[in-house]
Amino acid sequence: MAASCSWSSANCCQLDPAIDDQMRSDMRLATMNSLAQDYPAVLLSAHEPPCLSLYQPTHRQHPANVQDPIRFRNLLKSIEKTLRKKYQSHDIPALLRPFEALAEDRAFWDHTASGLAVLGGPSLFRVYRLPRPVVELAIVADSFHTKPLMRIVQSADSYQILGLSRNAFSVYEGNRDALYRLEPIEGVSYTADEQLGKKADDREGAHRAYGPTGISTVARHGTDVKQDAEDRDTERFFRVVDQAVLKHYSQPSGQRLILAALPQHHHLFRAVSRNPYLMDEAIDSQPDALSIDVLRERAWLLVQPHYLKRLAGFVEAFGAARSIGRGADDLSSIAEAAIAGRIETLLIEADRLIPGRIDAASGAIATDNLSNPEIDDVLDDLGEYALRSGGDVIIVPTEKMPTRTGAAAIYRF
Repeated sequence: MAASCSWSSANCCQLDPAIDDQMRSDMRLATMNSLAQDYPAVLLSAHEPPCLSLYQPTHRQHPANVQDPIRFRNLLKSIEKTLRKKYQSHDIPALLRPFEALAEDRAFWDHTASGLAVLGGPSLFRVYRLPRPVVELAIVADSFHTKPLMRIVQSADSYQILGLSRNAFSVYEGNRDALYRLEPIEGVSYTADEQLGKKADDREGAHRAYGPTGISTVARHGTDVKQDAEDRDTERFFRVVDQAVLKHYSQPSGQRLILAALPQHHHLFRAVSRNPYLMDEAIDSQPDALSIDVLRERAWLLVQPHYLKRLAGFVEAFGAARSIGRGADDLSSIAEAAIAGRIETLLIEADRLIPGRIDAASGAIATDNLSNPEIDDVLDDLGEYALRSGGDVIIVPTEKMPTRTGAAAIYRF
């Protein structure tokens, strides 16, 4: 959200000496990944088992957050116990090292959000700060448990904010309940100096007008030339920002993008932008000038009308599809269609849990008890099958859900 954490070099130096440089590098890169980038392509693909999935609610403020690392360690003990019982032949210490390093990272625990997801295995380690609380889970299985992440990524009220100035940019992600600033993505430059490849003074000085003696002969003229140069550099920077945001944030997430910038920068950025996710509505202030709660409130005022209209459109489309036999709310029928890759759009009721398993061959549903950590939620499994076959999954509030079964599907054929 993606949410991720960053590792300072100081923290890395304090890790267990057994962790080599490659492990340190892997963890730094992993914790800079975005949930919007990773889901579903990375997290729903096949990974070498065992796959360790840890979820817990966290707290943004002291003293409530004091207990968060303690709860994390308790969940980690549960994971270790399961590993020693089911995966004795694996290098268990190596699997747990990045989790243990995170448990000791004080800076990380001082900057948590409302929830935490940590996924790790022989070939992957990811840490995501989540904008919404999640239920505590510690699962060891042959694949990652990603259902809580689906509820966050696929919610129809999600959006992103581009905080822009002429010298730098940042990206925020949120929903009606929470907003947080995304950590930098490896390989992306976030300042004009980095993007344009030279210092601001050098860019401006290269365009100054000088007379025969080396001093500007017409002060006003020289100022105009300098201003023109600054404007050209700003335009170049905005173009690069637009391309970077489209590639690394908007396209992977598919979320609406709100521009937050000083009024004088809005027109120029919109003139160069090719981002189809950029909303017409905007915030006429840089995010740094507002508290995170005020920024979230202003953003939600802009997003809410579109959110309600979008939900109404999905409900109407489902009704039309069902009337011609291309829609259903029966879970068994939806499961069969999901296995066959026939789902175009799937609406899932938020916070509704239906414990059970879906047979990967037939689509048959067998109900079970969710207290068993290896038992899935049928609705979330339906969502994962739909996503894997290229369908859209939308998490819908209970009061807006058009069915009573917890799901509503529109078929491709």
